[in-house]
Amino acid sequence: MARKLIGLFLVLGIAAMAAFWFVIAPKTEPADAFATPYKADLANGKTMFDVGGCVSCHTDSKEDRTRLGGGVALGSPFGTFYTPNISPDPDDGIGRWSEAQFVSAMRYGTSPQGTHLYPSFPYASYQRMNVDDVRDLFAYIKTLPAVKGRARGHDLPFPFNIRLLLGGWKLLYLDDKPFTPDPSRDAQWNRGAYLVNGPGHCAECHSPRDMMGGIVAAKRFAGGPNPEGEGFVPNITQQGLGSWSDKDIAEFLKSGMTPEFDSAGGSMAAVIRNTAQLSDADRLAMAVYIKSLPAVAGPPRPAKK
Repeated sequence: MARKLIGLFLVLGIAAMAAFWFVIAPKTEPADAFATPYKADLANGKTMFDVGGCVSCHTDSKEDRTRLGGGVALGSPFGTFYTPNISPDPDDGIGRWSEAQFVSAMRYGTSPQGTHLYPSFPYASYQRMNVDDVRDLFAYIKTLPAVKGRARGHDLPFPFNIRLLLGGWKLLYLDDKPFTPDPSRDAQWNRGAYLVNGPGHCAECHSPRDMMGGIVAAKRFAGGPNPEGEGFVPNITQQGLGSWSDKDIAEFLKSGMTPEFDSAGGSMAAVIRNTAQLSDADRLAMAVYIKSLPAVAGPPRPAKK
């Protein structure tokens, strides 16, 4: 009897481990998912590139926005991440990637090798992007110069250096749902909502995070400690921007100037260099959406020393 029970427990244990692995296994697009020829819209790809802030993380060049050699250090409470080379270089960049592999990375956080990518790459927001926009982005990046050289590996302490654990993180914070327009809102608002929540990934910096590093949903856009460990990111709900008009916000996204004639600093200055590349219509759409965010109280700012 005891031997049968032990055997039963072993079978149940193996089944439970297999089920757990199935649930947390990296998700990918099928290799033949994009076999049908697709005519990419490079202008739209550039828009996704600019609003997505690819330059801010994937180049340390101040002069050339097209050289995406990576190597930029991103500090966090979990260690330091180093951004990869995403130039079209076939050996060190993404030049050999297929469309399916690129979409898998953007929407599921899965590498071409079938491993989990760390969410310092904001795929929790990029999962909201529609597939054609991701394909256009990929096509645009492939027009940029190939850059040699690979970034160093991440500097993460145990247990954060175990990528398998990211499968559990994804269970908590990914839902694989692309953006769905709100039929009660107009086209401008929906465009802004898409850009802010999807490719623009504004909530990734402008929201407080829990102990697992996920965005606190109830405090989304309410500001908090800078995820990179330096400074405090402002609240961009009406709690923080109540006195700003949508045109004030649009102007800030273009020039970095506030209604009080102050200018953007820190990491936001890099964001402005990206949003300044967008059309006036897209900046205003983002502003209209941001202006519509209800007031949410965020974490208190630390006292100035």
